[in-house]
Amino acid sequence: MKTVTRSTCCYCGVGCGVLIEAEHGRITGIAGDPDHPANFGRLCTKGRSLPLTAASTAGRALQPELRATREAKREPSDWSSALDHVAARFAEIVEQHGPDSVAFYISGQLLTEDYYVFNKLAKGLIRTNNIDTNSRLCMSSAVTAYKKAFGADGPPTCYEDLELARTVLFAGSNMPYAHPVLFRRLEDAKAKNPDIRWIVVDPRRTDVAALADLHLAIQPGTDVALFNGMLHHLIWEGMLERDFIDAHTHGFLDLKALVREYSPRMAAGICGIAEQDLIRAAEWFADSPATLSLYCMGLNQSSHGTDKNLSLINLHLATRQIGKPGAGPFSLTGQPNAMGGREVGGMATMLAAHRDIGNADDRAEVEAFWGVQGLSEKIGLPAVDMFDAIADGKIKAVWIACTNPVHSMPDIASVRKAMAKAEFVVVQEAFVETDTVPYADVLLPATTWGEKSGTVTNSERRISRVRAAVEAPGEARADWWIVAEVARRLEQRLMPRHENAHDVVASESKLFPYASPNEIFDEHRALTVGRDLDIGGLSYAVLEDEGPKQWPFVAGAARGDERRYTDGVFATDDGRARFHKTPYLPVAESTDARYPFRLVTGRLRDQWHGMSRTGRADALFAHAPEATVVMHRGDAARRGLADGDLVTIASRRGKMVLPLETSDDLRSGTLFAAMHWSGQYLNNGGVNEATIGAVDPYSAQPELKHAAVRIEVPDLPWRLVAAKRGDTLALRAAVQPLLGERRYASIRIEDEDLLVVSAADAIAHPDWADRLHDALGLPRGDDLLEYRDARRGREQRVAWNGKLIDGFLLTGDTSGARSLIEQIRAATPWTGPRHTIFLPGGEDALRALAPRARIVCNCKQVTQTQIEEAIAANAGLDELKSTLGCGTVCGSCVPEIKRLLNATAVA
Repeated sequence: MKTVTRSTCCYCGVGCGVLIEAEHGRITGIAGDPDHPANFGRLCTKGRSLPLTAASTAGRALQPELRATREAKREPSDWSSALDHVAARFAEIVEQHGPDSVAFYISGQLLTEDYYVFNKLAKGLIRTNNIDTNSRLCMSSAVTAYKKAFGADGPPTCYEDLELARTVLFAGSNMPYAHPVLFRRLEDAKAKNPDIRWIVVDPRRTDVAALADLHLAIQPGTDVALFNGMLHHLIWEGMLERDFIDAHTHGFLDLKALVREYSPRMAAGICGIAEQDLIRAAEWFADSPATLSLYCMGLNQSSHGTDKNLSLINLHLATRQIGKPGAGPFSLTGQPNAMGGREVGGMATMLAAHRDIGNADDRAEVEAFWGVQGLSEKIGLPAVDMFDAIADGKIKAVWIACTNPVHSMPDIASVRKAMAKAEFVVVQEAFVETDTVPYADVLLPATTWGEKSGTVTNSERRISRVRAAVEAPGEARADWWIVAEVARRLEQRLMPRHENAHDVVASESKLFPYASPNEIFDEHRALTVGRDLDIGGLSYAVLEDEGPKQWPFVAGAARGDERRYTDGVFATDDGRARFHKTPYLPVAESTDARYPFRLVTGRLRDQWHGMSRTGRADALFAHAPEATVVMHRGDAARRGLADGDLVTIASRRGKMVLPLETSDDLRSGTLFAAMHWSGQYLNNGGVNEATIGAVDPYSAQPELKHAAVRIEVPDLPWRLVAAKRGDTLALRAAVQPLLGERRYASIRIEDEDLLVVSAADAIAHPDWADRLHDALGLPRGDDLLEYRDARRGREQRVAWNGKLIDGFLLTGDTSGARSLIEQIRAATPWTGPRHTIFLPGGEDALRALAPRARIVCNCKQVTQTQIEEAIAANAGLDELKSTLGCGTVCGSCVPEIKRLLNATAVA
């Protein structure tokens, strides 16, 4: 029987509503929910591909596993034994070394209910604040700035402002890639009103920058100088809202004294842009009836991320571009429930319901509500400090849930060191193929999208229900259930240690009595009553009957607040917003003669985070099939480098080898690498081999965006390319253990069911080639054709399935690999004898196959070549949509199509 379940997408913070189709216990399809106010039925290419990620249980964690010693292999276990073991080990370590000897590192992908139970376990039962989240890596600077400026966390804006803004400032946000559904709303608004102005602040010429009315291609990390310079000009020209400043803010005179030094000429010089462009941006910002700023990791992921946020907020306050429709500083959340995690206090620096750890009254309120005493007043260790403490032996045990720090943290060599040093590591995860899972002493299998039930909060403070469409596979369990079960066991052992503790009966729990996520949500909302995020009027019943709601949503309310601070009263003690002095400081690591390039990181359109989920859908690799490093075309030419050359990117911490991609979209002296690729696809951990662990002093968010690096040309004469058609999840799992043995090795997905491996090294490795042959499942015997030329160091192996080429392995001369890949992709029978494929005529026949052009539209599999040919025949956007179908399904490709149209017009 086919069922349709209303739920929420599990990717970015847009919080799109989805309709999940399922049949016979399997997810079979998806559609956008037309009634959900976040997306009104739209989905991006990632959201539309979610059923593909759930098509197989290969690579899923399906039963608990544990090992007796660090050297031993994990063995399957039952839930009771695994839970007992985790509770016993945590209790032993806490009793021997104290509560702060353990830590929890969790995720913005958890549901609010999961987050709540984790927070209560750490802070309420164990009495440690060492619980942090990967949201520290993406949102903490925005949170800190909101609290400093307005007195409370949470964007003052809403999605409706996207249509109402008349000037939009994008700062460090490649929105068509990171938040495509919201970007489509901006596109629609601009199509209806071409007078809307877009200003883009980004060192790269991204898709949104290419479509902007003004692109400020600043030097990486100079955002504060830019915003200070803009404010200087507005002060000089008298373009401020002085009545608002005087009546509703504090601190403007101190800020004015600071920005006096940031003349437009000086600021533009620091940023590397034209002075007139800075002035134009400032005047557009102030003159507009409604200016909306949209920002993301480009501001947040910095050792000065809080100041970057505050300097932009200063502009909004000075021009009263806040608290009215279409205006305000809008931080776009990176994860589906980063905000929900903050609501329950699931970070090392906060308590539940936006309370402060250092506030005795706040602690007393939580103690009274939970029925405990002695909450720690010591701020916990945020992410980078947490892993440093593990490496130093101060933290003995760490519990990691739904995140992959061995890939996502900066300077991952130091994180590997920490994970190896830890006495006890618990990993709670849905997928086993991550860089963190190998370090687990206990693996706890968790449910994932389509199997979970609870709530999430999106970027506009809107709470939505998440509902399970199918049963979890194997023995996977809900995250909240796993935590509560361990907590009940710990409660029996730890609670008697605390003064005035409850009497604990083995069969029941006072602190963790939950039988459903609904009960957890009710406890959470009761704790918010009277706070700035009061959701006392919300319940599962309200969400079921009336749909998603924004907070605050107090008891008796008919609806939540769309915007905050509309009356000019802020969440500070005196109701006034605060200006903050934000001096420009260079990025944490400067370039020099040894490390002359600035490496910046970012996202791809069709992948998400570490690809533990998107990497399960072959179709999502069509737009970008492998990891590369992008260099300015002129920089490459001066060094004699070309597309496809292998180069080493070396920082002061680590290095990696990647193929080169050249582009005119970067400033000279800047490199770009995508964040997604990990040790599951490379012989290294990805771009964070090079990034720096420096953090913002206020938010503790690390500098993930900028690192000083150099480019080297490695001497790697031995080359290998191999390919095999088949189940790419199984093939990747078989090949991945071999990658780390080579100086360069990479897995890429060339097509659905086609996996390609590339490798290079200083000397030949025939034994490794043989092991790769077997890992790929290439045949031996009659279905394998081999050609060896020892004198030229050349070997070719081609696997056959009847008259079809099914796979190959080439070493030495790999120039024929591209043609063989196209032959496999085309599935065209080989008409002559098999051995003729190695003869000159056979090679010519292979090379006659045109290489497949780059895919632009994933939904309709439309290539860049097809689009460019249609544009050459004078096709416009509407005709491209009608004839090729591109841009007509999810629309994620439309910004790139527009960019191709504009490039042709300019040419």
